[in-house]
Amino acid sequence: MRRTQLYLDDDLWNALHSQARREGTSISDLVRQAARERYLGKLDARQQAMRAFVGIRKDHAESDDAVKYVRDLRRGKRIERLRKK
Repeated sequence: MRRTQLYLDDDLWNALHSQARREGTSISDLVRQAARERYLGKLDARQQAMRAFVGIRKDHAESDDAVKYVRDLRRGKRIERLRKK
């Protein structure tokens, strides 16, 4: 974790101070939480995306030769099949 210094106007500081007292936390924690949600996304959304991703390939057979697998995908009438969907 790194330390930084912010200048807050009085209205923002008062709002953060009141919220921190209600939640029993610090202004710093509120600012970290808000920055994390704004720039990293909400934790719940990230966790839901990861849960949806886990096991996505479980029904596919494993291929020992990735190059052959990709070439097989590119071969044939795959484009026509995709257009029909």
